[in-house]
Amino acid sequence: MAGEFTEEFVDVGGTKIHMMSGGSGEPLVLLHGAGGNAGWLRYVQALSERYTVYIPSHPGYGQSARPEWLETMADMTSFSTGVLEQRGLEGSRAIGFSMGGWLAAEIAVNCRHAFSKLMLVDAVGIKPQQGEIADIFIISPAQVHDLVFHDPSQAPEYQALYGNEPTPEQLSQAETNREMAVRLCWKPYMYDPRLTSLLHRVKIPTRMVWGRNDQIVPLECGELFKKAINGSDLVIIDNCGHSPQVEKPDEFIKTALEFLA
Repeated sequence: MAGEFTEEFVDVGGTKIHMMSGGSGEPLVLLHGAGGNAGWLRYVQALSERYTVYIPSHPGYGQSARPEWLETMADMTSFSTGVLEQRGLEGSRAIGFSMGGWLAAEIAVNCRHAFSKLMLVDAVGIKPQQGEIADIFIISPAQVHDLVFHDPSQAPEYQALYGNEPTPEQLSQAETNREMAVRLCWKPYMYDPRLTSLLHRVKIPTRMVWGRNDQIVPLECGELFKKAINGSDLVIIDNCGHSPQVEKPDEFIKTALEFLA
């Protein structure tokens, strides 16, 4: 489902950040995961019918530049608060996906007026105590892709997104995104040892959404986020992997709109 959206570059301290936006209503910021911004998908279009949706591409991803000093998730957190300020998006609702969920949680901890409501979807950022987060940097992109979905046949956009051989430009972009993810998430791998102890500072309404069959970030991590953020809740989507917004978009849209309202 293609909707109407615009693209622009936002200058943040001399660094040009690519931003997609569209829809109407109060602002909603979407923070993409380690694989990059997948574009204006079906779930985004549905959200844009209630909210004005903004999707910045993080520094070093897609068409966004990266300042030389930006090396860690802490750097990304500092930079991203500047993106919110520059675009007048402080106090918005926000949804963070996977690595973007980690980023959203760090922003909420460090800048308590950044968001008014927060949704974390299959987020990394906390080290599981029993299971482990799959190491996506030691396996091939094709193997990572296989881990993302529980059942690709139930994802309505699967063929449109993944049914064709990627172009050389898409392969190059995917490699650049992967390099940026390694830079941000390698040591320690996919978590911040301080974060669990700091999440008590998050006082805004917060919901975790998790695919029960996530093979990349175990459901345990969603339970740990829920335990650490007072008053938060956890919605589990059955028969679903790491990307419920793509694999089970109708269920995802329903729980998102219910929470964000």
